Amino acid sequence: MQRPFAGPELSRRCVDTVRFLSLDAIEAARSGHPGMCLGAADALFVLWSRFLRYDPARPDWPDRDRFILSAGHGSMLLYAFLHLSGYDLPLEDIKRFRQLGSKAPGHPERGLVPGVEVTTGPLGQGFAHGVGLALARRMLAARFNRPGGEVVSWRVFALCGDGDMMEGITYEAASLAGHLGLGEITYLYDSNRVTIEGPTALAFSDDVPSRFAAMGWHVVSAPGYDHEAIARAIQAGIEEKERPSLVVLHTEIAHGAPTMHGSHKTHGAPLGPDEVRRAKEAASWPVEPLFIVPDDVRAFFAELAQAGAAMSGAWDELFQRWQKDHPLLSSAWDARAAIPADLDDRLVAAAMTAAGKATRVVGNRVLQAAWQAVPGVVGGSADLGPSNETIVPDGGHVQRGHFEGSNIHFGIREHAMAAVTNGLAMSGSFRPYAATFLVFADYMKPALRLAALMRVPSIFVFTHDSFAVGEDGPTHQPIEQLWMLRAIPGMKVFRPADPVEVAAAWSFALKQGDGPVAIILSRQAVKAFQRPEGVGLAEVLRGGYVVAPEPEGAPPRAVLVATGSEVPIAIEAAGILWRRDVAVRVVSMPCLEVFREQPAEWREAVLPRTARVVTLEAGSTVGWGAIAGRDGLCLGLDRFGESAPAEVLLREFGFTPDAVADRIYAWLSQL
Repeated sequence: MQRPFAGPELSRRCVDTVRFLSLDAIEAARSGHPGMCLGAADALFVLWSRFLRYDPARPDWPDRDRFILSAGHGSMLLYAFLHLSGYDLPLEDIKRFRQLGSKAPGHPERGLVPGVEVTTGPLGQGFAHGVGLALARRMLAARFNRPGGEVVSWRVFALCGDGDMMEGITYEAASLAGHLGLGEITYLYDSNRVTIEGPTALAFSDDVPSRFAAMGWHVVSAPGYDHEAIARAIQAGIEEKERPSLVVLHTEIAHGAPTMHGSHKTHGAPLGPDEVRRAKEAASWPVEPLFIVPDDVRAFFAELAQAGAAMSGAWDELFQRWQKDHPLLSSAWDARAAIPADLDDRLVAAAMTAAGKATRVVGNRVLQAAWQAVPGVVGGSADLGPSNETIVPDGGHVQRGHFEGSNIHFGIREHAMAAVTNGLAMSGSFRPYAATFLVFADYMKPALRLAALMRVPSIFVFTHDSFAVGEDGPTHQPIEQLWMLRAIPGMKVFRPADPVEVAAAWSFALKQGDGPVAIILSRQAVKAFQRPEGVGLAEVLRGGYVVAPEPEGAPPRAVLVATGSEVPIAIEAAGILWRRDVAVRVVSMPCLEVFREQPAEWREAVLPRTARVVTLEAGSTVGWGAIAGRDGLCLGLDRFGESAPAEVLLREFGFTPDAVADRIYAWLSQL
């Protein structure tokens, strides 16, 4: 079925329907961003009606185009198109825009309504996540497309604003996209030259087209209200296969508002009933009733939906032929993220080959096994692969023109790296990881938060996890970062202490489909310790378990809870205390979030209420009170570190078995 075409009159009615649905919803909510909805509706209509490949009845169609509203504050613009197109967004939800329980929240949220590909609002994030989706598309095409069987053909479109162009993450992501030549990208830049405080000239005078051209982008421009010119510009972007494209649209904020067009006041506040009434009158649009959708507009969008269904049906036929012609590729397609039954055994066996080494080294062995077991494992580091131990030697390297590999070189772009990793994960075809030093998690925080908010199963590997980084000093020694990560709702943070725990962390991450996982690994060697008989992966996967029980017949006076490299220190400290006739047990707690999810019986068995609790971790103690309680003792480091060898700092800051035992003994003696 051929895509329907709207002539000038019907196009105008469609655009006005979108514009006034948006205004009515914003006025009803007394909250929203009308300026972009009025100013960019024409451009988005051209993209949506002439180019975007989608099927509302099948929103998860694998070969659909991905559209991202990077300037997420203009959410009603997207909601209007989703509603008209037949996605599961009833008019009643639009009437309740920004209200509790509505499918039309203040900013687009992935998973809340079909058709929203990325949760947006923090500017630049949609732009960068789209680069990840485009990279996934190129890597999939390299793996599965064959002449006459191009089953991966989707593109990534986005609508961006001036605010996106000011954010640093945008240029990190744009630089990477240009370097890799991701021609799957066509982004529309709604250049209305206005932000909240006033004209962009107050703070922004970049020559954006020249800057993007310098980063290897194909740049075209068009007036924002000439539909044919917009269509020619978008078509030029689609035809450019080896460079991402930026379509610069010269628009006006609040275009069509009689007295407020061009005003920064329309960015983030309703126009008010009088201005809306005048805008409708100027467009010969009925003032009442509200939320009008003319029959011919509804019919046109229904025809677009039918054309989309025909496209997805044609792809099904192509895919079936491809499956018959390429049975091995078809099997590989199905196995992209499949988890083999013996995964845990393979991960543990690999981990044990590096017992007694730094957990980053153990992590590398586990990563190799994970890559061999799960074909969708891909990823890389922010130029720290050799230090993070996250390079897969046999995995090949993703480079311009060569996308079959598994090792991705993100460059020193931590912020974009996290967003691109999320985009790879959202493609549904990869289990991606991203790595850097733990202290640089700060650079990644916004995208880490979005991974959790969207429940994206990204894997983040952070090494050099404490002041034991040593000579590099306090700039590279994380103190507060562990609790920053743990404070993100939905983020699972594993800080493993030995090979079994490293294997468990990766096992959990690879099987997790409902949110991100952070794996925290050491730079320095971690002393091997003897596990109790029968205590293995299953116990680790409960988040916290007894790794060194108290002597038989003596109830513990204290439970010493430790994570990561401090677990063997705690075990040795417990031995010293036992020799002083002080009964203590040691609990390894690699993941607090998972431990808190355990049944009360397990938590009580591990941390009996009759015993005092001591926590030990080489970082901030700010959150440990929730485990230790008001009467507990939290041992950590609530200051920045120093530049010195690791062993010197461990002695200086009291992280030796003798020092820990002495502090606990003195504390218990005072009770």
